[in-house]
Amino acid sequence: MKMTNFLVLSFLLFAFTATSIFPRAVHAEAVIDVFGDEVRTGDRYIIGAASNDFAVTSSRIICNSDVMFSPMSDGLPVIFSPVVESNDSVIHEDSNLNVDFDAATCRMAGVSTMWKIELRPTARGFVVTTGGVAGLNRFKITKYEGGNNLYQLSYCPISEPICKCSCVPLGKVVNRLAPSTVPFPVVFVPSDRASKIEYKMM
Repeated sequence: MKMTNFLVLSFLLFAFTATSIFPRAVHAEAVIDVFGDEVRTGDRYIIGAASNDFAVTSSRIICNSDVMFSPMSDGLPVIFSPVVESNDSVIHEDSNLNVDFDAATCRMAGVSTMWKIELRPTARGFVVTTGGVAGLNRFKITKYEGGNNLYQLSYCPISEPICKCSCVPLGKVVNRLAPSTVPFPVVFVPSDRASKIEYKMM
């Protein structure tokens, strides 16, 4: 129990101090995929590493699974949707987002594929996993310094009235997507075109 409390307090402290380390984007520009097109609500995308060697996926179970990294060919499509409904179908930087794996078998079984953050004592910290609820599990996409159309993912805790916590960058921790002091650069590839592209760090 003491270890769990320590991990929770450490996470909130990291989120509280993240503003000065990882400032938010000033302009809410459209998020752009590897083909130069705007990323849109409801479309299916593979989240790939900028180095073209990893993609975001889940375990083979898919339902109730942690978000992991695997070879690009095993990438599992995700769908982005704004937390606040809008008539604008374009996904913008620095907007609060829901993120769902596109897994029909889980939806048919009534299992949520929406991303959330959960404490994993065995992993000594928090990880991104599935089973989230719309609006309560907010993520953001912001520009990653170092290249065109490179982005980083962040988790944005709902922490009021405890504190006004900033978003926490997500990185590759072992083979899982998890809060990290080292953001992981990613790109977005339309799933129906993923097999037609070989991209490198831009």
